[in-house]
Amino acid sequence: MKRDFLTLRDLTSGELAGLVLRAWEMKHQPKGQNSSCPLIGKSVALLFEKPSTRTRVSFEVGIYQLGGQSIFLSPRDVQLSRGEPLNDTARVLSRYLSALVIRTYSQETLEILAKEAGIPIINALTDLAHPCQIVGDLLTVKEYTVQMAGTRITYVGDGNNVANSLIIGCAAMGLNLALACPAGYDPDPAFLAEGQRRATENGGTVRVLRDPVEAAAGSQFLYTDVWTSMGQEEESGKRRRDLADYQLNGKLLDAAPGARIMHCLPAHRGEEITDEMMEHPDSIVFDQAENRLHAQKAILEWLLTMREK
Repeated sequence: MKRDFLTLRDLTSGELAGLVLRAWEMKHQPKGQNSSCPLIGKSVALLFEKPSTRTRVSFEVGIYQLGGQSIFLSPRDVQLSRGEPLNDTARVLSRYLSALVIRTYSQETLEILAKEAGIPIINALTDLAHPCQIVGDLLTVKEYTVQMAGTRITYVGDGNNVANSLIIGCAAMGLNLALACPAGYDPDPAFLAEGQRRATENGGTVRVLRDPVEAAAGSQFLYTDVWTSMGQEEESGKRRRDLADYQLNGKLLDAAPGARIMHCLPAHRGEEITDEMMEHPDSIVFDQAENRLHAQKAILEWLLTMREK
């Protein structure tokens, strides 16, 4: 039976913890002992409606390292741009591929493809969720903490797709997550409700606050994302005004001395994060970026070896 990777809500807390652990094992495998190639003979396509640096490169490199072949498809490379129905595209691609990685604007598009496809569908970013990013983020937190459960993380800014997925990821691992978002920029209510339920089950907390300094106080990690995501460019002026007080800067770090600084990139220095924080000795944003590779390898291995059992 195939499994998809559409949001972290599709995974049990145990499954997510297993992926983070496997990603850690893959990253820290001694050189010369990385002989496992579970994707030998398999082809995985990347269908991207949005441009990408980290997601595309880390997936292509990861597929190669696992022994498989990657095929990159932009909308102009397939018949979707000429009006072919999504379900027809899903059925055709299922005849050729072992899995399909999608980066698209709409969660609905992703879910239609998953419903019609006979192969695993992996969410590489939609308007609602960014689950691959958060598996990499949790691996990063694991590397910088003695014990994940009980760790305090503060997310500052827009309650977007990254925030939605971070809620579920932190809740599943028993972390204490505070989100500082202005009114009108709260995370998705369904993700928030499930995150608070799961956090209670796992000994953590998920809170939404308006005051970023209050949210940051005592945290071990400070995390932010861009104020204007792709597709929201017409709102950029309003967003800069609304989110102006939600910048990751030295004032927030003063409330959380020693906190590690996180950003999923690309960063707009001077908007959601200052140049000083990006270059701070406690910035771990490039470790975060690297960990996308290991996280996605763990996800691919999990989905494609499970299907054969």
